[in-house]
Amino acid sequence: MTQPAEPTDRADPTDAAGRAGAASPSGSVRRPAEFPGGRELFRLSEDVSHLNHGSFGAVPIPVQETQAALRAQAHADPDTFFIGAPGRLVEARSRIAARLGADPAGLAFVTNATEAANLALDAVQFAAGDEILVTDHGYGTVVAAAARRAPLTTVALGTELPDEDAVREAVLAGITPRTRVAVLDHISSPTARIIASPRLLAELAERGVTTIVDGAHAPGMIPDPLGGGADFWFGNLHKWAYAPSGTAILSVAPHHRDRVRPPVPSWEDHLGFPRSVENRATFDYTGWLAAPDGLDLLEELDAAKVRAHNSALAAYGAALLAGIPGIVPLPHTEGLALRTLRLPPGMAETPDAARDLRERIAAEQRIRVLIWPWPGGGGIRVSGQIYNRAEEYERLAEVLPSYLP
Repeated sequence: MTQPAEPTDRADPTDAAGRAGAASPSGSVRRPAEFPGGRELFRLSEDVSHLNHGSFGAVPIPVQETQAALRAQAHADPDTFFIGAPGRLVEARSRIAARLGADPAGLAFVTNATEAANLALDAVQFAAGDEILVTDHGYGTVVAAAARRAPLTTVALGTELPDEDAVREAVLAGITPRTRVAVLDHISSPTARIIASPRLLAELAERGVTTIVDGAHAPGMIPDPLGGGADFWFGNLHKWAYAPSGTAILSVAPHHRDRVRPPVPSWEDHLGFPRSVENRATFDYTGWLAAPDGLDLLEELDAAKVRAHNSALAAYGAALLAGIPGIVPLPHTEGLALRTLRLPPGMAETPDAARDLRERIAAEQRIRVLIWPWPGGGGIRVSGQIYNRAEEYERLAEVLPSYLP
C-alpha cells in the first residue's frame, strides 16, 4: 500500500490537552495545525468543506487503489476470484481482528450497522412478554429493527446528562423484569457521547439482560472498541477506519454464535457463523477485502496522533459555534472526533426541517454538516478528520448566524 510522502516534521500537532496551534478567536480552544499530508490522502472536492465525516466517511486514495486492483482481478478471472473469495475473507477478517483486538472466529463482515443489528436481534430467542430497552439517542433504523421483534421501552436520556455515570444510572433505572435485551449506542450518532460503557454493560449482564451495542462510530475513533464485552457488537469500518463504503463488522460472543443465521441461505451455511453470514455468491467483496488496508493506514499515520488531531479539530469547531448567540454546546465525551450543539428553539425540530436546513447550507455555502432533529430545537454536529482545516470551521461559524432566527 502506498501513500503520499509526508513532510519530515512528524511532531504531534496537539499538546497534552488535545489542543494545538495559535489561540482561536474563542480564546479557549487553540487553533489546530493541518495534519501533515492529510488532505493529499483523499480525492475530495476542493470546493466543498466536508465537515460531516461521521455520516459517510471518505476513502483514502491508497485504499481506493487496493479496491480497484481487487476489482480488476475479479473482472480478469471471475472463476478464480469468486472461488477463492471465502478464503481471502478469512484472511482479511483475521487482519481486522488483530487490529481491533477481536476474536476472528466471532467476527463477520457485513455491509452496515443496520444489517448487523437485524442479524443480532434475529439471534435472540424472545418469549411472550419480553421487551427491548432502547434510548432516545438510538439510530433510527436500528430502533426500528428492534421494534419489529418486541415491544420497546425507551429511556429518555435527553441532551443534558452531564457524564457517563448519569447516563448509566438512567439506563439502569429503565430496566424492568421484562427487559430481555438492551440495544445501546457505543457512541451516539446525534450527540457524540459514550453510552454503552464497560461498566454499564457489566451491570446489564449481571441483571441477565442481553446487550446489543451499536458501535457504528467506534472502529478507528477509539483505541479499544470491543473492550466492553457486549453479547453483540457491530461497527462500521467505512467511517473512522478508512475502509470502502459498505464495510462493517459484527462481533458475537461465543455462546450466541450458533444462533446467528443470515436471512438468505448460502453454500457455506453448513460452516456456521461467520462464514455463513459472509458468503453472498457474486457479491462485490472488494470493499471487505480492502478494509484491512484502511486500518493499516491508520496505524502508519500513528492512530493516536490521528485521533488527537481529529478530536482537536472537532473541539475547535464546536468552540467557534458556541460563540454564536442561541447555540448551546452539549455535554460530550472527551477525545472523540465529533462534537454537537443545540440550535435555537424551534429550529430543526422534525426530520424534514433538519434535512431542509442541512441541504440549504450545503447548496448555498458548500459546507457539509449534520443537522439532527430534536423536539424543542434540533442540533448541529461537526466532525474532525485529517483532511480538514481550521478555516473550514471558521467559515461555518461566519455564515451560520444567517440561518438562525
